Amino acid sequence: VQLQASGGGLVQAGGSLRLSCAVSGRIFSRYAVAWYRQAPGKQRELVAAISSGGDSNYSDSVKGRFTISRDNAKNTVYLQMNSLKPEDTAVYYCNSWPRNAWPWGQGTQVTVSS
Repeated sequence: VQLQASGGGLVQAGGSLRLSCAVSGRIFSRYAVAWYRQAPGKQRELVAAISSGGDSNYSDSVKGRFTISRDNAKNTVYLQMNSLKPEDTAVYYCNSWPRNAWPWGQGTQVTVSS
């Protein structure tokens, strides 16, 4: 399995970005998947997760601002990020959830300027 995250960039506070993570292989639809992020000097943290059936949950820090979704036909998970804050600056990764069963990809950098 390979994970290819994309869609990051530099955005001003209050702006929006949509991240995508394509998962190679034919097992995607069977797994719950999640977005994680790691800011400089901090541990990787869970941002949002979505079950194989589409049920989602979010960390308190992003609830109401971020939306996770998936397209099983495209083996892709998305993260719509609105009302971005400087504290959302991090490298964003996807992986299976709750157990990270796949090798971590490169992630995609999100930088929010104040």
